[in-house]
This record gives sequence, C-alpha cells and structure tokens, in this order.
Amino acid sequence: MPAPPRAADESMTLINEVYRRPLDPEYQEVADRRAAGTLPRRSGRAGAVLLVLAVLLGAFATSAAVALRRPTPAVLEARALLEAEIREKSALAEELGRVNAEAAAQIARLQGEAASTDDPELFAQLQRDAVAAGVVPVTGPGLRIVLTDGDPSSGGGVPADGSELVQDNDLQVLVNGLWAAGAEAIAVNDQRLTSTTAIRSAGAAVLVDSTALSNPYTVEAIGDAATMQTRLARLSAGQHMAHLAQFGIEVHVSAQRELRLSGRGQPTLRSARVVGEDLQAAGPAALGTSSPDVAVSGRPDGEETR
Repeated sequence: MPAPPRAADESMTLINEVYRRPLDPEYQEVADRRAAGTLPRRSGRAGAVLLVLAVLLGAFATSAAVALRRPTPAVLEARALLEAEIREKSALAEELGRVNAEAAAQIARLQGEAASTDDPELFAQLQRDAVAAGVVPVTGPGLRIVLTDGDPSSGGGVPADGSELVQDNDLQVLVNGLWAAGAEAIAVNDQRLTSTTAIRSAGAAVLVDSTALSNPYTVEAIGDAATMQTRLARLSAGQHMAHLAQFGIEVHVSAQRELRLSGRGQPTLRSARVVGEDLQAAGPAALGTSSPDVAVSGRPDGEETR
C-alpha cells in the first residue's frame, strides 16, 4: 500500500515553529510570571552578597595581575648587575679612547717633527693629506645643518609609521651633497667622516661606522658657507632636504663663522710605496690600493626615496 503523500509544508515545520514561537517556552513562562507579579523577588541580602563577591573577585584579579608584572628580586638584581657592568665598560671605553687619542697625537707630533726637519716639502704634503684623510682636527667657517625627527603627537598630519624619523639614507644624501658642494671636512654628531666611513642603520639606530647617533642629527661641514649653501640648493640633496618636511622632519641650516671638527685618530695603513719610485705604469694592483669599505663621499646619482 503506497505511503500517504507528505504535506507541502512538512519540510517547513521547524521554520514555522520558530516563526510562531520566537521565545523559548520556559523564558516565556518566566516573563509571564514576572508580568503577573508571581515571580519571587530576589532579596536585598542576596544582591549585597553578589556585589561583595564581585568586588572581591575584581580585587583578587587586579592583585594577581600586578604581582605577575612586578619584577622578582632575582630579576632586579640581575638588571642592577648588568647596568653596573655597562657603566663600568663604558667608562673603560672612554678612558681607552682618551689614551688612544693622546698616543695618536704624540705619534703625529713626532712624525711631523721628523718630516719637517728632513723634508719640509714632504711634511707639507703630509699635512694636506692628513686633513683630506680626516685624521687631524680642523677649524674654519662652514655650515651647520640640524635634522630633527618629526613628532606625531604634535599634530599637523605627521605620520607615526617610522617615516617621521631621520634615516641613514637621509644623512647619506646630505653628506654626499655637501661633498659635491665643496665641503673640505664633514662631521655628523661630532663623528668625523672619511673616505671609508659608513653611514648605515641597525634596527632603529643610525650608525657612523660603529658609533650610534641620537636625535637631533647635527651635520657640520667646513668650507665657504655661502657657496656650499647655494650649490646644495641646486643639487638633488637640497630637494631631498625640502622633501623631508612632508614627514614632519625639521631641517635647520645656519652659517657658522668657526667650526671645529675633531680627527678620527690614527688611520689604518692600507697601502704603501717607496717615495719617488715610479709605479704608476704598473697600475693600482702594484700600488696595493684598496677601495673604501662603504664610501659616503661623492655626488649622489639622484634623489633618494624614503
């Protein structure tokens, strides 16, 4: 005997039930009892107990969170030891740097005395080479350019994605532009630049060789201030400095009557040849000439992008 046919809306039973009874029967019963006034009222004592329990639970959770975040005595002791060691090593490094500078100055003085007595012409050439190599202090008029990181909290549309910070690329472009504009000597935050100086970044820090720099970044260049400023404005480096304002970076340029740049100390010998011996025909290989590690001098190819 064939099965009776199914109703057309049999498959819609669940949907129809939800449509007719959107509220669960038990919830509906409680709502009806509350409306009729037959639902037992919660006593004030029970509400007070719940409030006290909630306060105690919140206090306990807060105390536990503070205790977890508070450094333990062992951690504090280890941190104190590390800080003391850092201060000790930093003081030792400064002392060794001072001793090294004094020794380098004494060596330079003795070499100068010997050369000036035996060969004045050679001594004059050594003096010129020492200035060009950046190993002796120099004094003279020039430009001082200060680059300051942007401050996103000051408003004005300054971004907060890292582009508001002065980057190694910005200093490279500026230094290259100053060399091309006729600078005779350059220092960044009192770090003298030479033909082998590397300006690079390590994480968020900007380094000159292995020395970390801090904001603001002061670039000092010895030379004719008016000439350098005019030439710099015509180069792509000047356009790059103007472009930094879009990121909130401040650039202040001022002419200085006198700047004093320290030397880089005793240089590392890279090549040598006998004075007067003609080895030019043999080429650079015979002279033992080595190229700079990462030179920052020279005319930039074009405007850098951030």
